[in-house]
Amino acid sequence: LPVAPTPFHADGRVDVDGMRRVLDCMIDQGVDAICILANYSEQFVLSDEERALLTRVSLEHVAGRKPVIVTISHFSTDIVVERAKSAQALGASMVMMMPPYHGTGLRAGDEGVFEHFGAVSKAIATPIMVQDAPLSGVTLSVPLLVRMAREIEQVSYFKLECPFAADKLAALIASGGE
Repeated sequence: LPVAPTPFHADGRVDVDGMRRVLDCMIDQGVDAICILANYSEQFVLSDEERALLTRVSLEHVAGRKPVIVTISHFSTDIVVERAKSAQALGASMVMMMPPYHGTGLRAGDEGVFEHFGAVSKAIATPIMVQDAPLSGVTLSVPLLVRMAREIEQVSYFKLECPFAADKLAALIASGGE
């Protein structure tokens, strides 16, 4: 499930034709699914309009040949819900999101994280992948992740990018069971 890089022209504009070539290359290589607009897709340098364009172009171009995971991370619950609805309407197979964070020292607590993901789950029928990334600075504890998996309907996957991810995965399995 590789992350698709976002290609740009020399002047900084998004290269839409280049994006289509990236997607075709990944499909030709036999990937199981493609993730777009992730941290390593340069999501933080994209405007809202560019994000919307890339989501539409990617989903239309892939056209069901492979599942597409659309990253929707944002610190605003209202914005992340709208991104989720849009991704689902365009045919995303899954959405991926980090917990809400506003920079160093200003992060949501466990209840805020739970509510953020819960709001997205209530708005869509598409599976949610929780991105546990150190970049957010938010620690997603094993008990919180287990609670999210049990109580938030669309939370279906975890992408563990944290240090000692294998240990955290073992703890999740031990604590979460089925």
